Amino acid sequence: MTTFAPTAKQVFLFLGITLLLCFCILGAFWIGHYPISTAQYYHVVRYGLGLDYDALALENIHAAFTILYDIRLPRIVAAVLIGAALSVSGAVFQGIFVNPLVSPGILGVLSGASFGAALGMLGGHAPYVVQLWAFGFGFVAVFVALGIAKFYGKNNTVLMLVLGGVISSSLFGALLSLVKYIADPYNALPSIVYWLMGSLALVNIQGVQVAAPIMVVSMLILIAFSKHINVLSLGEEDAKALGVSVEKIRFILIVLATLLSAISVMLAGIIGWVGLVVPHIARFLVGANHVVLLPFCALLGAVFLLVVDSLSRGVFSVEVPLGILTALIGIPVFILALQHTARR
Repeated sequence: MTTFAPTAKQVFLFLGITLLLCFCILGAFWIGHYPISTAQYYHVVRYGLGLDYDALALENIHAAFTILYDIRLPRIVAAVLIGAALSVSGAVFQGIFVNPLVSPGILGVLSGASFGAALGMLGGHAPYVVQLWAFGFGFVAVFVALGIAKFYGKNNTVLMLVLGGVISSSLFGALLSLVKYIADPYNALPSIVYWLMGSLALVNIQGVQVAAPIMVVSMLILIAFSKHINVLSLGEEDAKALGVSVEKIRFILIVLATLLSAISVMLAGIIGWVGLVVPHIARFLVGANHVVLLPFCALLGAVFLLVVDSLSRGVFSVEVPLGILTALIGIPVFILALQHTARR
């Protein structure tokens, strides 16, 4: 396959977005309803690096240490990982289906994960069990879509994948409505509704430690397949003519992109528009070459969700669910992107 090298402009954009991400990460530690002074921040970092402190000094920074390391650090890392994962997943699906309007939920993973989480909450299970149910049913929904496409898709496989995704999404959406209908309106139902809005409020360091390696490795593998995605984006017939094993490569890409989406939903609930809007912005800035597009999507998505989460917990008197903010911000940005596409 042809070797693609980034241009000078793309390298400059990569450096710029990387510096912006570092700045946003540092700034996010200061944002929150509990004020932390620069002096406290400095002493907490020194303590976290293993430097010795006497008992009095440790007592003075104990609250700040708990907030920074046990609450804000896992949340910041989760925002970076989820933003990157949803953006890369969206870009991959858009390349596979040769359609810039495709989002990570195209094959039903969001509906399946929502049903699994609601079912877990209905049973009163612990949070980690609810997360596992969400993850498992996310994959079940995708495999339902793949099964329908495999059974009926003799000619136009891409079309049948889309139709299979529509059927799977509708099925698990109906099951979710059923669970909400029979749920206790005073206990289970509010928890289900809040989870469906998406939030990082319940993220903890243990969940991030488990999810981070899987998400990073999956994104790296997808980036390694970026040249194959370039070929698949030309169309199925052209890809076969160039010697690409279309069904095998497509299946690998779908599984990895679904894995990223399912883990994101497992950690934070439904956060929409990230996987749809960020690839459009990235494509506008660096072009449609997936060798460059995928890593740039990861960085831009991390910045986007980290900024939105910082607004959620720092600007308003109460924390606004991320799904609401990403929609409010993503819709006008998407309209601008469509306007630019129409002009071109």
